[in-house]
This record gives sequence, C-alpha cells and structure tokens, in this order.
Amino acid sequence: MRWRGRRESGNIEDLRGQGGSGMGGFRLPGGGGGGKLGIVGTIVVVLVGLYFGVDPSVFLGGGAPQAPTQAVDTSTPEAEESRAFVATVLADTEDTWHALFEQMGRGYEEPRLVLFSGEVQSACGFAQSASGPFYCPGDRKVYLDTSFFDELGQRFGAPGDFAQAYVIAHEIGHHVQTLLGISQQVHRLRGTVSQAEENAMSVRLELQADCLAGVWAHHARRSRDMLEAGDVEEALTAASAIGDDRLQKQAQGHVVPDAFTHGSSAQRVRWFRQGMQAGALDACDTFNARNL
Repeated sequence: MRWRGRRESGNIEDLRGQGGSGMGGFRLPGGGGGGKLGIVGTIVVVLVGLYFGVDPSVFLGGGAPQAPTQAVDTSTPEAEESRAFVATVLADTEDTWHALFEQMGRGYEEPRLVLFSGEVQSACGFAQSASGPFYCPGDRKVYLDTSFFDELGQRFGAPGDFAQAYVIAHEIGHHVQTLLGISQQVHRLRGTVSQAEENAMSVRLELQADCLAGVWAHHARRSRDMLEAGDVEEALTAASAIGDDRLQKQAQGHVVPDAFTHGSSAQRVRWFRQGMQAGALDACDTFNARNL
C-alpha cells in the first residue's frame, strides 16, 4: 500500500503514552491466562467488538478493576510509524467521504480516532484491547489499540497494511452510517423484535459497513493510486477471517447461523468487493437486499 508521504489527518488522539488506569475495567470472559478461553477464545467471544459501532461492554462481563496496563513509548520509530499509518489512512477516508457527501449536497463531519494501549474510556463505556477496534456513536470516535494489527496477522492469518486499512475503513463506515441516520434507525428497533431478528439487523448493518469500506478502497485505488499488487487480497483475507461462521467454528466447533451478528466470511467478502467495484453509496443497501 502506497501510504508514506501522503497527508496525515489531524483528528488523532494518541493516548498510548498514558497506559491504562486500572479502574472500572471489565474482566474478560475466562479471566486471566489460566482461563479456559485463552487469548483466541476471548477474542472470539467478543468478536462483535472487532469491527462495530456498538458499546463493547455489551460483550464483556463486569468484574473487578484490572491491573494498570503499561504505557507505550510513543517516541519509538515503530510507534511513530503506526501513528503515521493510521493518520494517513484516516486522512484518505476523509478525502473520500467529503467528496461523496458533497455529491449528496451534504457536509461530512470528520470523526476523531483515538489510539490507546490496553484500555480506554469512551462515551460507550470502558473497553479493553481484547474488544478490538470499535466506533462509539456517543462521541463519534473510533477507538483502536494498534496491537490488534498484530493479532490480525498472527491469530487471524490476515497480515498486511491494507488489511489494517480495511479495519479502519470499516469503523469509518459505521461513522458514515451514524451521519446518515442508519445506525439510529437500527438501534431504535432493538428490543422491539426477537433476538433472531435483532441479529439479522445487526448483520445487515455490519455488512453495509464492509461495503462502505470497499467504497473507500475503490476511490483510494482509482483516484489516488494507493493500492499495490496484493492489497485487495489482503483486505479480502481480513474480511473472511472475521466472518461469524469461521469465528464460531473456532470457538465452539460448530456454526449457528441464527446467532450471526456480522455475517459469514463469504458475505463479508462479497459486500466489501461490491463496494470496491461500485465505489458508490447506493451499492451498499444491505437492508433491501434479498440475498446477502
């Protein structure tokens, strides 16, 4: 991915140097290193926190305060490069969505992206790194512990900078949904329908965010020539790696489609690809699609 030397967004809040407070945190399912789930199981249990615009506390059980996490030295070359990468991808999503919103006769409100280490307080609650990157509609910020990128490559078999960019673009997709009022419509229906129907709505919301990430990728490639050979495959691998069917299989050995909240691997790949091919918002109407 050709990202170096490009514009960086100023909408970054880097909290990594502060570490975690250790106060009011959530205890992850399975407890510490001796728990039954382990790291992979914990990540699977909170898979909804991987790419979503929801409160991560929904997927994390309450518990005793956690020990403070160690602050990251943000002055190291590695930390500086990770920040520059995230800021550059965020800037490119800003360019894309400013242009597309202008075509609709609307203004695009840029979100802020918070880099944290270990745990963070958001308007959606207190979250830890294992919940994965998430978008909080309460403060309209994306939250990201960049150590997740290591998990994406090592645990989920989806390495590469464009796979990481897809993660960011998906969260920005949730911001777009909030600006358009789509997320609010879905949230208002929650609690008025059955659990299966609620899950089905969540799937359509998540697949739309995948499609919106694809819309960004389309313009990053066509308008700004950011993509290199193999980049699309990296994003498709990432989309497939976090499909509900694959994660359920890892966690419990079998698949329960009615419990899907984000879509199967094939569905996530399909909608990202559709957004990337079309490059337009109207290609991402998952709510009226007969077949996902």
